[in-house]
Amino acid sequence: MDKSAIILAGGSSSRFGQDKGLLPLLKKPLIKHVLSATNGIVDETIIVVSSESQAENFAKVVDSNVNIVVDIDDVQSPLIGASTGFRKTRGEYSLLLPCDTPLVSTKILLLLFELCTNRNAVIPRWPNGYIEPLQAVYRTKPALEAAESALSEGKFDMRFMVDRLGGVRYISTLVLQQLDPKLRTFFNVNTSLDLKKAESMLKHTRSMFSSLGSSR
Repeated sequence: MDKSAIILAGGSSSRFGQDKGLLPLLKKPLIKHVLSATNGIVDETIIVVSSESQAENFAKVVDSNVNIVVDIDDVQSPLIGASTGFRKTRGEYSLLLPCDTPLVSTKILLLLFELCTNRNAVIPRWPNGYIEPLQAVYRTKPALEAAESALSEGKFDMRFMVDRLGGVRYISTLVLQQLDPKLRTFFNVNTSLDLKKAESMLKHTRSMFSSLGSSR
């Protein structure tokens, strides 16, 4: 097994009052929009949640071939979720994604996998130096070791894991714009307004594809 996807869905969402990944967007839970982007490009998919009750809720909406696992620690942190996913996955390379990016680009994910060959990670980086460690590809074993090293020191930020990884390749978001001009792949749904924006963008995209199809 070569490629895996790890989707982090364990964070609480006080703004919405329910699991963010289960929020309906165009009659489909957010998590399923993310899963659609990874469909066909990975050999296995893991969703990491923070409790057994979350696991039960997600199991009701995703396919049975998706593996749902519970965080190894009670502390809610992306790094805890990433560490759990790296530990459970079987792929040599692991794509890490949040559950709240419904516009994630399959083309960009494929490019990240391609660029990660013989590297320990490929991570998008903005011109101001900000990195996107939660939409990146990692070589699983070194990433797990780096994550556990950071956690053993009480560090819960993803950047502490990245700092411990050698062989990291950064790819500029300016390059990624060639595949996703407006970089909607990084659009996070954090508020009700964000959810409405995502709905509008998805409807616009579908309308464009529909127009292209009818013009042929």
